[in-house]
Amino acid sequence: MDKKQKKTMLIIFGVIAVILLLGIFLTSGSSAGEEESVNVIMRDAVLHNVHKVNFFGIEINPGLAAGFLVTAILTVAAIIIRIFVIPKFTLVPGRFQSVLELLVGYFDNLSKTNSPHLNKIMGGYIFAAGVYIFTGTMLELFGIQVITTTGASVSLPAPLADINGALMMGCTSYLFIMSGGIAANGFRGVINTLKEYSLPISMSFRLFGALLSGALVTELVYYYSHLSVVVPVLVGIMFTCLHALIQAYVLTMLVSLFYGEVSEPPKPKEKKIKAPKAKKAKELTV
Repeated sequence: MDKKQKKTMLIIFGVIAVILLLGIFLTSGSSAGEEESVNVIMRDAVLHNVHKVNFFGIEINPGLAAGFLVTAILTVAAIIIRIFVIPKFTLVPGRFQSVLELLVGYFDNLSKTNSPHLNKIMGGYIFAAGVYIFTGTMLELFGIQVITTTGASVSLPAPLADINGALMMGCTSYLFIMSGGIAANGFRGVINTLKEYSLPISMSFRLFGALLSGALVTELVYYYSHLSVVVPVLVGIMFTCLHALIQAYVLTMLVSLFYGEVSEPPKPKEKKIKAPKAKKAKELTV
C-alpha cells in the first residue's frame, strides 16, 4: 500500500470516527433507557404484549408489521428486477447480474445436490426462504421507527424474532417437504415426512432463539449507559449480519436435505437368485 492509499484510508477512518462521535453527542441526552425497566424491555421483546402497532384498525405485533414490510419490499423488488433488469442481461455480466446469477446458481446447485430426483420447485422455495430470512434480519440495522398504539416509538424487529413468524416459517417448510414426498412417493412420502414430527418445532425454535438472542443482547447493550458508546454499533452489526447469514444457510440446507430424503424414489427390490437344488445323494455317490 503506497502513501496515497494510506492517506485515503486514514481520511476514511477519520470521517467514520467523526460521524460516530456526532451520533454519540446528538443522542447523549436521550433518556429512553429510563422510561422502562430492563425487565419490561426484555419481556416485551419476547411476548410483544406491551407495544402494538395499528394496522388498518387492528392491533398487531411489531414483528408482524415488519413481516408485511419485508414481503412488500421483496415483492416490489422482484417485479422491478423481472421487468426492467432481466431483459437487459448480457453475455458479459455486470456486477448486479453477477451477484444475481451467483445467488440463483448457489440455490439451484443446492437443490440438485441434495435432491437429484425432484428439484424443479425446491430451488425456488429455498431461494425465497433464504432471501426472506436474510432481508428480514438485516431490517434491524435500519432501525425503522413506528408509532405504537400507546404513542411510543419503537423500531421494527426482525419478523422471525416473533415466535409466530418463526413457527409459520418452520411449518411452511415442513409442508413443503411433505409436498415433495407426496409428489414422488404418494402416501409413502407422507409417512416418511411424518416420521420427522419434531422437524417444524426444531426449525422454528432454532430461528426464533437465534434471532431473539441477538435482539436481547443488543437491547441490553443499548439500555446501560456505560456501554452505549460505539459498542452498540459493533454488537448490533455483528449479531445481525451473523444471524442473517447463518440462519438463512441453516434453514435452506435442512429443507433441501429433508426434501431430498422424502422425495427419493423407493429402491427396486432385488430378485433373489435361487441356488440350484442339490443333487440327490445317490447321484453324488455314483
